[in-house]
Amino acid sequence: MSFLVTGCSGFIGYHVTQTLLERGERVIGIDNMDPYYSVLLKEARLEGLRGFSGFEFYKGDINTEGFLEGLLERERGIRGIFHLAANAGVRYSLQDPCAFIDSNVRGHIKILEFARRLERLEHLVYASSSSVYGGNTKLPFSEEDPVEQPTSIYAMSKRSDELASFTYSYVYGLPQTGLRFFTVYGPLGRPDMAYYSFAQAMTQGVPLTLYDKGKPERDFTYISDVVSAVLGVFECPPAGGGSRVLNVGNDKPESVGYLVSLLERFLGCQAQVINKQRPSVDMERTWADISMIRGLIGWAPKVSLEEGIERFATWYKRDGSKFIG
Repeated sequence: MSFLVTGCSGFIGYHVTQTLLERGERVIGIDNMDPYYSVLLKEARLEGLRGFSGFEFYKGDINTEGFLEGLLERERGIRGIFHLAANAGVRYSLQDPCAFIDSNVRGHIKILEFARRLERLEHLVYASSSSVYGGNTKLPFSEEDPVEQPTSIYAMSKRSDELASFTYSYVYGLPQTGLRFFTVYGPLGRPDMAYYSFAQAMTQGVPLTLYDKGKPERDFTYISDVVSAVLGVFECPPAGGGSRVLNVGNDKPESVGYLVSLLERFLGCQAQVINKQRPSVDMERTWADISMIRGLIGWAPKVSLEEGIERFATWYKRDGSKFIG
């Protein structure tokens, strides 16, 4: 028996894969090594996984005709899927919307088609996003809130995935959980994320951009907390082959300005700031109601933003600047 992780050289995918391998599990990893951000970083993550005897890697795009079909012929004993491959970035999705629909929506359907043919599959856990809450103003965001008015192509693609999963559970009895991640951060993270790009700007002595003077708030969630949620949820599939969505957040929104002050403290350098008006696609505040996942598996975040940024800064000063460009 084995696990399949799509996007295994991505940020969350890498950490989930690493944790499974450390537990002694066999993991099949898939990644197309998309160059949206540093392939060197993705290769560094992948190199860290190749040292485990239980890891088998397939480079390829899940949308490529015959790719998943060939994998199905070779790997019949998959008990769990963690579908974490996707195009990411709210603003980037407006630049190339068709690429996001192809990767995030069509790719999700391809995984669902693959999954429904696995006779031993126990649970499919996939990445959704807090972006699906769009322009909602009621806080904190609850899984029961309406999410039918996405404010970006990325958010729309993730909401489409949730709807597709509901359909496949209804028609095929495929047990699934979508996790609405809230601003995941930490070492080996994505260079396009604000905290990483801020660190780059500060250490290089160039200005960084803050929207609305750093007042927007995010529910920053440390990567180890995310991994514990992902793996904990897997062990508790929906009854009767159902489909559900769960928030995974820190349940403590902090301002972006405060994030910058922490980076200044732990990187030991001052930020030069350019203030701009917040773009309409950027949410003013995110805050996860995590009562549902807490009630289901007893999960709660353990790492504060202060501790998490200190860990990130320690890693960044040693390795992070290698992966910019």
